[in-house]
This record gives sequence, C-alpha cells and structure tokens, in this order.
Amino acid sequence: MPDGLFWVPSLVVFGGAAIALVAGVVGFRRLGVRREARDVDAARVLETGAKARLVRADEAVRDAQQEVRFAEAQFGVEAARELAATVDLARGWLREAFLLQQRLDDAEPHTAAERRSWSSRIASLCDSVERVLADAGSGLAGRRAAERGAAADAPALRERAERLARRRADGAAALERLGTRFSAAALAGAHGALTRAERDLDRVDSALDDAEARLGGGAGRPVADLLDRATHALDRAEGELAGVERVELDLAQAAADATTEAAALDADLITARRERDAATDHDAASVLSVAIGEVSPLLVGREDRAADPFAERDRLRAARDRLEVARSGTRRAEQRLDGARGALPGAIAIAESQIAVAHSAMERARAFAGADARTRLAEAERQLGIARREADPVAALDAARRAASRARDAEALAHHAALHR
Repeated sequence: MPDGLFWVPSLVVFGGAAIALVAGVVGFRRLGVRREARDVDAARVLETGAKARLVRADEAVRDAQQEVRFAEAQFGVEAARELAATVDLARGWLREAFLLQQRLDDAEPHTAAERRSWSSRIASLCDSVERVLADAGSGLAGRRAAERGAAADAPALRERAERLARRRADGAAALERLGTRFSAAALAGAHGALTRAERDLDRVDSALDDAEARLGGGAGRPVADLLDRATHALDRAEGELAGVERVELDLAQAAADATTEAAALDADLITARRERDAATDHDAASVLSVAIGEVSPLLVGREDRAADPFAERDRLRAARDRLEVARSGTRRAEQRLDGARGALPGAIAIAESQIAVAHSAMERARAFAGADARTRLAEAERQLGIARREADPVAALDAARRAASRARDAEALAHHAALHR
C-alpha cells in the first residue's frame, strides 16, 4: 500500500464501528417503542375493565341507597342504620375510585405504569364496594324472608304457648299434691321454676299479641323480632316446666340415695369406732372420737326428716365426708407411728456407733479436746438415753437422730483439736 494511503484501513474500521453503534441505538429505540406499545395496550385493557367495574359499583351504591329508604319504611330507622353506615362506607370508596378515573381521563399524558396502578386500584375499590353491599343486602334479604314467614309462624307459636300453659297448670297441681308429703324447702326449687315459667309465658303472650296486631294492621310493620322473642321465651319456659315435672322422680331418687347414705354411714361408724379403739396416737383418736359423736345422731329420727329428702341426702353425705377426714387423720398418724417404729432400731444403732466413734476421737485428742467437743458428746449420750426410754416412737426416733448428729459434731471438734495442737 502506498505510504500516502496508510489511513484507509483505520477509516474502514472506525466507520464500521460507527455504523454498528448507530444500528444498535436504533434497534434499542425500536425495542423500547414496541415494549411501551405493549404496556399501553395492557393498560388500556385494565382501564376498560376498571370503567366497567366503576359503573357496576356506582349502580350498586344507588340501589343500596334506595334499599336504605325501603328498610326504614319497613323496619324503622334503627333497623336500617347498619345498612346506611355500610352505604356511607361504600360511597367513600366510590369517591376515591372516581377521583382516580378522573386522573386517567385528564389530557396530561401518564406513563403506562401509572395508568396500570390507578386502574388496578379502581378495580380493587369497586370490588370492595360490591362485596360490602352484597353482604349487607343478604342480611336484609334474610330479614325480609323471615317477615314473609312470620304470618305462618305466629299461629304455631300460639299453639305451643297454649300447650305449655296447660303443662304449667298441671305442674302447679302436682306441686300442690306433693306439698302434702314434702316440706316447702324440698319443693322450693320446683316452685321457683314454675314461677319463672309463668313469667316467660306472660312474655310470650305479650309478644304474640303485638305480632298479631301488627299482622292484622297490614304490611310494613316488622314482626320477626317479636316472634324470635316469643320463641326464646317458650324455650326457657319449656325447660323450667320439664324440671317441675321431674321433681317427683327427683324426690324419690333423693329419698333412695338418703337411705343408701345412711346405711353407708352406719357401716363407716362401726369401722371408725374400731379404728379409734385401736389407735395408739392419742390426739388422732380424740379427733376421731369427736367426729363420731357429731355424726352418730344423724342416724336417729330419720323418719322425722323424710319431708325433705334433698336436705337429708346432702346432710348424710356431708357427715360421711367429715367422718372420712377424721379417719384419714387417724390412719396417717398410725402410719407415721408404724414408720417410726420400723426406723427406730436402725436410728439407735447408728447413734450408738457414732457415739463410739466420737469417744475414740476424744481419747486420741484427750489432752486437747475442749469443752465444746465434750458437751456435744454428753448431749449425744443424753439423747440416746431418751430414745431408749421414750414410749412415743416418733419422739424416740427424733431423739436417736439428734444423738447421732451431736456425736458427729463431737467427733469433728475432737479431730480439729488434734490437728491444731
């Protein structure tokens, strides 16, 4: 290549690089334009769906506002207050959705990301509006369905109330008959249940009278709440009357239970007296003797207390419980004494051995053992003597253990004196 053309290869290389750079920039721009176009198309789809939802939500709010007026007319202002509060909440969400839609409709251009975000928020708000209004509407529909069935329910409730009134009268007659055999205290619970049933039946009559007056006065006055109140009162009255009707059987069962408890108490007293006589613990035997004296009179004159089987049964059960507590104390005391008797020989042997060891230590440190060691050893021997003479095995066991403890102290003091002479 001539010397004057050395620059031609460089020109070719740089020119090719420039062309490639320009082509790359153009390609990226075209790719960004296509991506932006796709995003714009997707945003338009979201916007179209959001507008449709916005229309449906607005219609739902308008319909709900009308339902509030209908509910006020049918059930009263108080009953429609919850629906009105729900409508106010939905209107607040709807206002926010309209504000976002207004931004989308502005002439000022926005990015596709912003438009997607606003459209998604509009759709979410509209979904919330429709959901809460649908829930409120379903509750109102259920109440209207109850009102439609009220005309058919009222006669059945009245018939049920009349049946319960007859049962109440029969219950009152039964209690009057039972009153010749049983005390007022025994029948107090049944009389209370009868009184409560009567009050509930009065409430039923009042609620049904109001409901029938409303049904006879034409549409527009709710009665479902009155019928619900009557139903609950009927349920309570029926439960109370069942208890009244069961009282004669309950009295018979209580009398049988009292007889069983009396027989069991008699057997317990025989065993308790035997345990008291065999007890070696004086205090426990005294407590058991007092308990026997307190409960024994309950087996005398039981026929005079037959007028209140409930109280007699409970009295005998409580007496058996008191006697069992005293017997348990005696058994624990005897077990404690038996345990002490069993442990005493071993404890005395240990004390004797320990005293012997202490004597040996004292002999080795005789010239150096002080008054403390000698005092401990003397006390150990005194306690051992108490353990051998004591009649109470518990006290004897305690003394033997003290003897061993004092002997160990004496041995330790003697060793200490020998080490430091």
